[in-house]
Amino acid sequence: MKKKQSKKKNLNKKKNNSSSNVAFANIEKKIDEVTVPRKPKSGIPKYVADRMARRIFFAAGIPTILGMSVFVVSYIIVTRNIAEIPPSSTIAISALFFLLGLAGLSFGILSASWDKEPGSFFGIENIPMNIQRAKNAFKPASQNFEENI
Repeated sequence: MKKKQSKKKNLNKKKNNSSSNVAFANIEKKIDEVTVPRKPKSGIPKYVADRMARRIFFAAGIPTILGMSVFVVSYIIVTRNIAEIPPSSTIAISALFFLLGLAGLSFGILSASWDKEPGSFFGIENIPMNIQRAKNAFKPASQNFEENI
């Protein structure tokens, strides 16, 4: 006697053949692309963003790393019995470094020059101008429109 093939195997073979035909039937059809005119971007230019990132790395990154390293140094000093450091002073010193890092984050963003040229080393002269830009960015659109009339 011959074994009968199950119906499931036959159905699966038929489904595989038909589904692959349908899947690859439309591959070569090309869709006409509609060209949409691009609007000018109103965001931060790339060279300014790169300048901000460098300033943030130094002004916020270094104090943040120091804030984390306070815990490690304090642990080493206490475990080797070099000195007795209260936990509250460890937390206070690390919090000071983290706050310094937060201030450095703001400084890095606000001190970056928007000109093509990099500007000065610290960029303190750019801070008032960038604060004004930030204030104007948060004004409602109708208020900006009325000022331009």
